[in-house]
Parts: sequence; structure tokens; C-alpha cells
Amino acid sequence: MITLHHLNRSRSLRILWLLEEIGAPYDFIRHERDAKTNLAPPELLKVHPLGKSPVIEMDGETICESGAITEVLCAKFAPRMIPSAGTPAHLRHLELMHFAEGSAMTPVLLNLYVSRLGEAGAPLHPRIQSELDNHFSYMESALRPSGHFVLDELSAADIMLSFPAQIAMRLDRRAAYPKLAAFVDMIEARPAYQRAVEKGGV
Repeated sequence: MITLHHLNRSRSLRILWLLEEIGAPYDFIRHERDAKTNLAPPELLKVHPLGKSPVIEMDGETICESGAITEVLCAKFAPRMIPSAGTPAHLRHLELMHFAEGSAMTPVLLNLYVSRLGEAGAPLHPRIQSELDNHFSYMESALRPSGHFVLDELSAADIMLSFPAQIAMRLDRRAAYPKLAAFVDMIEARPAYQRAVEKGGV
């Protein structure tokens, strides 16, 4: 049995969605952000020293980081979602799995935090918006004619890139990035995604 420690309004929704897609047996513990600070509750520190979510417990191990969790779950329960090692598609898979958190989330988080500074953050906004569009443009160009990122069906990279793609839509980039908009519409229409939202919220 897999236990997912899920935090509301967080990237752990991707893992809840993935678990629904692959049909692995799991349980999940829902953690709520503090209503005033928006921070994760201290209970998560008892699960992992970083106090972050998502975290899964599986086979006696505690695993943090969305990319690592996605790789582990897909390798064990849905190898079809990872391209064969040694192929160009696998190299692309590795690049985009790391891009999702290593590059794409940097301007997203900067935009979130700097927006809370009010006028003090104004000088930083043009550069942040430029970087957001740079990364969203790259994602737009990376989508295949099938509407997926690596394979022509749902893959681990689609799971990971769903979050920054959804952020692009929340930042009113639908008209600028129509292929990304179609990707978001496609994933949000999947029954497994809808079950995840029903269980864990957005």
C-alpha cells in the first residue's frame, strides 16, 4: 500500500492524479495549509525533514520530490509512461522531467512571492514576466501534434508539466499559448484527474 501525504493547493495534486491514472492501491492523508500564512502545517515535518508535500511512503521508504515520486510510481506500476532507456524519447523525457521543477517553477515562484511585495516588487515584474513567457513558449513548442510532450499518449512528463501549464492558464496566457491551453483542457477532462480533484481539491 502507498500512502500519499497530500497538501491542499499544492503540486501534490499531480501525484494524486497519477495514482488515480495508474490504478495503484493507495491511501492518502490530507494536510491543510494555515489559513493565515498559507504555509504547510508542522505535522508534515514529522513525515519528512523538509516539511513539504508531496511525500509518499512505499515499501518502507519515504520519498519526497514530485519528479522522483513520479519516476518511481511509473517504473513500478505504469512503465508504459516512461520511454525505453537509450532512445531519443527517453532523453527528452529526462530533460522535461527536470525542466518541470528545475527551470519552469523558478519564475512561477518568483512571480508569486514578488507579487506580495506590492510597489516594492514593481521593478522586478518585467523581468519575471519575460522569463515566464520564455518558459511557457518553450513548453508550447515542445508539445507534439498529439498534444502530449514526449509520447503520443499520457506520459510521466505530462504529469510533471501539468502544473506549470495550468499556471500559464491562471496567468491569462490562454490566447498566447493555444497548444498549452488545449493540453490543460485535455488533462483536466480525464476521469482520473477529475477523481483526484474530487478527493484532494485544487
